[in-house]
Amino acid sequence: MRNNAIDLAYVVAAGLFIVGLKGICHPTTARRGVRYGEAGMLVAVVATLVSRQIVSYQWIVLALVVGSGIGAAMAHFMPMTAMPQRIALSHAFGALAAALVGTSEFYLRTPNLGHFTMGALGVEVLLGFLTFTGSLMAFAKLQGVLPGRPITYRGQNVVNLSVLAVALAIVAYLIVAPGHTELFPLLTALSLAFGVMLIVPIGGADMPTVISLLNSYAGLSGAAMGFVLNNKVLIVAGALDGSSGLLLSVIMCRAMNRSFTNVIFGAFGKLEEGSAERADEERVVHRGSAEEAAMILETARSVIIVPGYGLAVAQAQHKVRELADALAKRGVDVKYAIHPVAGRMPGHMNVLLAEADVPYDQIFDMDSVNSEFSQADVALVIGANDVTNPAARTVKDSPIYGMPVLDVDKAASVMVVKRSMSPGFAGIENELYYLDKTMMLFGDAKTVASDLVNELPKVGTGV
Repeated sequence: MRNNAIDLAYVVAAGLFIVGLKGICHPTTARRGVRYGEAGMLVAVVATLVSRQIVSYQWIVLALVVGSGIGAAMAHFMPMTAMPQRIALSHAFGALAAALVGTSEFYLRTPNLGHFTMGALGVEVLLGFLTFTGSLMAFAKLQGVLPGRPITYRGQNVVNLSVLAVALAIVAYLIVAPGHTELFPLLTALSLAFGVMLIVPIGGADMPTVISLLNSYAGLSGAAMGFVLNNKVLIVAGALDGSSGLLLSVIMCRAMNRSFTNVIFGAFGKLEEGSAERADEERVVHRGSAEEAAMILETARSVIIVPGYGLAVAQAQHKVRELADALAKRGVDVKYAIHPVAGRMPGHMNVLLAEADVPYDQIFDMDSVNSEFSQADVALVIGANDVTNPAARTVKDSPIYGMPVLDVDKAASVMVVKRSMSPGFAGIENELYYLDKTMMLFGDAKTVASDLVNELPKVGTGV
């Protein structure tokens, strides 16, 4: 009777996960979707805790207290601008948990493991450990502990694939002969090493895809753990996580006109030595002040704001919202244009704008807003770089050629808020900055936005 009740609870939890995943696909239903997901997880956890397989709650309660404390601290102290780093850490913790469960099951059940169970366990451990170290490397790159540029050496891809091949060979051998426990520590070490080796050569421009891919790996590891433990809700939840992460990675690759192999093995984003200095020496940019920009904004009827990672770094989302409100009071039609890979994780800009309570009906994705740039009086780019580079459409030898970009250069006037002329994650100059119609507003995005808010009321008053 108890087992039937637990199975029913797992079905309910799985249904809530599916409904929740559907809900978070749109901003207006995202909060409700999160609540459904949380309810599903609560049902799954409670159902598992009443299982007869649990003989003692001592360590479970301790882990619950410690884990809840860590999670609460992360949620409280990490700002929304550091959300990509927090997501990377969450992937690391979840994958490590799956890998450690797989490790304990291997030593507890060897040599009585069946071929299928050992195969699932091998996938669980391999993906779990490589996702753990890979997520830590992604966190280090996002946090600036490691360089955002690719770290490469000659023959790196061959070495990486060789390490993975040996790890897979060990899994295959253990499926046939699970009693060889001496190979398991080698499998663990190779998996941990491959996670580091996988992420280090990937540049910051590809972090959105990397994060969603690591999410997929963590989910697949959890699904494999479900097969090992014969836990249905783990299988469903892990499969949902793995498939959605993989699909999101595909979407990210299409948004950059890149393939998976190019993202993982292309070492995209190498910066040529001295490129920023040469740009300043050889080409002219039009620098402007907040006062000049405010005069242009005052006469505009349509303004499209393009947020990027610079907005996140400066935590400027609230000031930008304030600027948009000030323009709206003057009868200006304000829209926000979001590129699929803007920021450091999928949906990064949407999260920041939602935190600043930007109305959902003002936020548009690239496909729906690109046709409107040609009718816009001003395109205000705040901290976005590669996703606004017209070279993607015109310069065939550019590394981003063919990548869909926001057509900000088609607006009547362009303003770019940026700290300096340094290239973005792709490591190339942005042709947008050198157009005659482009005004560069150098400085911290939050400071510049605040200056614009202060200058707008003075326009036309003679103050």
